[in-house]
Amino acid sequence: MPRREEIVAERMADAIVKRLTTRKVVEIKDEAGARGVVRQVLVDNILAEEKLEADARQLLLEHAKKIKESAADYRQLLGKVKEKLARERGFIL
Repeated sequence: MPRREEIVAERMADAIVKRLTTRKVVEIKDEAGARGVVRQVLVDNILAEEKLEADARQLLLEHAKKIKESAADYRQLLGKVKEKLARERGFIL
């Protein structure tokens, strides 16, 4: 059974390729191949973002005691940590 991300990526890839060809932005000879490439790029991006999220949560978990003592907002810290990790990895959120 395909993962949710793969299903989403497949639908997005179909829409992207259809829009690009309809608007004559690109000329595609092998639409199935193009959809496959776009789908793979999307899946890779989704997985990279999930890894980034997991790494950010792990980093905050390592500093949970300090965070609790400072009464900082976890969601704000998570967002900031994700942004920092994304910048370091050259990943655009």
